[in-house]
Amino acid sequence: MSGDRTSDSRTEVLRDSPRMFDSPLLDRMSRVHPAVVPLIFVPTIAILAVAAWPGMQPRWTFFAWAAGGWFFWTLTEYWMHRVVFHFEPEKGIGARVHWIIHGVHHDHPNDPMRLVMPPSASIPLASGFCLLFVFSLGVDSGLAFGSGFLLGYLIYDMTHYHMHHHIPTTSLGKKMRELHMRHHFQDDSCGYGVSAPFWDVVFRTSLRAKSKPPK
Repeated sequence: MSGDRTSDSRTEVLRDSPRMFDSPLLDRMSRVHPAVVPLIFVPTIAILAVAAWPGMQPRWTFFAWAAGGWFFWTLTEYWMHRVVFHFEPEKGIGARVHWIIHGVHHDHPNDPMRLVMPPSASIPLASGFCLLFVFSLGVDSGLAFGSGFLLGYLIYDMTHYHMHHHIPTTSLGKKMRELHMRHHFQDDSCGYGVSAPFWDVVFRTSLRAKSKPPK
């Protein structure tokens, strides 16, 4: 009986994260239903794609730029997770910022309202990246690149939610979920690629690579 209570208590800890902010408004903004992400970004991706399409000649260049944007997202996802999210100061404001950005997710990984990025953060970041793409690549190419980049972000956030709240039925889905759960519960110094775990193999941060003895 006590074992059941312990199990139930651990389940609640993993699911229910505490308040982040004293302000009710700020704390409410830190929690977001996962459906908000596609509601915002599916139309945004469509708008970028439609705006870019008329200026893309030949037409295949649109798909090439969009694919490049998705590929660049996968690298951004990996390095942001590895360098930014897992930069962990031990105390002070740095420790507080880390907990807000990512630490709370590791402490309470099953809280459904803190599994995707809040619009208060995702919209400014998406806008900044897309402006950078337009200035760097030109309007049409930058918008096409941005549509692929944001599609990668959308896939990432929905994949992340799916891994925590559903049991995949495909062999690929099961493997990806296993790798992410290992990141949470076995070794958080590996498994930084969520939607693109192949980068962990490339940069030798997969669990298998880290377990090999040094030569």
